[in-house]
Amino acid sequence: GAMRSRAEVDATLQTAKLNPAELLPAVHCLNFAPQAGPGECCLLQLEPGLCAELEAGSSLVIRGEKDEQAVLCSKDKTYDMKIADTSNMLLFIPGCKTPEQLNADQASYDIIHSQIAGFSNNYWELRRCRPKLKKLRKLLMEDPYEGPDSRKDQTLTFSKYTTEDLLSLIQASEEEILHQLQVIDACKIEGYWRILEFDYEMKLLNHVTQLIDSESWSLSKVPLRTCLEELGSLEPTEMIEHTLLSYGRKYVDDAGEVYFEMNEDKICRAIAEMLLKNAVKFNLSEFQEVWQQSVPEGMTARLDQLKGLALVDKTSRPETIFLLKVEDLPEDNQERFNSLFRIREKWTEVDITPYIQDLCAEKQTVGALLTKYARSSTQNGVKVYNSRRPIP
Repeated sequence: GAMRSRAEVDATLQTAKLNPAELLPAVHCLNFAPQAGPGECCLLQLEPGLCAELEAGSSLVIRGEKDEQAVLCSKDKTYDMKIADTSNMLLFIPGCKTPEQLNADQASYDIIHSQIAGFSNNYWELRRCRPKLKKLRKLLMEDPYEGPDSRKDQTLTFSKYTTEDLLSLIQASEEEILHQLQVIDACKIEGYWRILEFDYEMKLLNHVTQLIDSESWSLSKVPLRTCLEELGSLEPTEMIEHTLLSYGRKYVDDAGEVYFEMNEDKICRAIAEMLLKNAVKFNLSEFQEVWQQSVPEGMTARLDQLKGLALVDKTSRPETIFLLKVEDLPEDNQERFNSLFRIREKWTEVDITPYIQDLCAEKQTVGALLTKYARSSTQNGVKVYNSRRPIP
């Protein structure tokens, strides 16, 4: 439209019964640019920290495949994206002057003619969320690494994933993905991330523990160099080193020699998994006996090493133990609880905690999750939890 004059502005104020004395002298006259329309731009609301990262030159990435809810990732955090509708139309005005700017520079303004470049009725809101990492293990388990002699690796074209591939497929930030690769003991073989096939991993662990035993080394001081020299003829040296890294903590002594302090809990846990893998249920006392005989000399097998790996059934006579791995359960909260209540109708907090701990958001407690998804009752003086809703 045509440019408004001051007289027209004053007349409009009078019609609107507004007192010009209460308003700033400068007036914005707005008109729509011919190409202004909805859907041209998206608004994203950022917390100050993320805003600073962007301004410092970092980038934010939206991740997800066609069938997944989009998430936004910074270099180390993941956010859910939700559309927030507004009742007021939001206008985009390039070079818009705020009241603060106008106040600072009162003299020079009277009427400011501004063009609206676009508008929107909603904006994206970010909410920090747990990275969706379940898929990472699933992808790598499509083709676990069975060792250098594996026929499968030489003949078939198997699914191989580089860091780049994982970044495009997994809904998590780069730091969260790299950390998770460490957690699941993945290793890089010829540039691709792989998980070792369980029996092959056990074979490697067995070589290492037998060597420790025959050399009578202290479990807190296993020398890397000797391990590689002694076992290098049996398996690739990088696999031996990977096993030491997976089951131990690396350190360098004063003379510059590399040693490993072996992790007793992790080794005992792996051996328990090997024993339970092929049994549906195992008599608990028999299992404990076999397990203690199977772990390396000088290690103590304890049931609390099996949190999130195996579950003891105290109601059966005799008591039994069976494999139940937290990583095999669904990632979604409600589905996770449904699958747990399918396995067992009533849980004690001690038993269920290892299976829901990973669902806790930043400052959330296990208790808060239980309140939301379960109801409690008392059974023989013990507090137990069952499902709040019928399980589909």
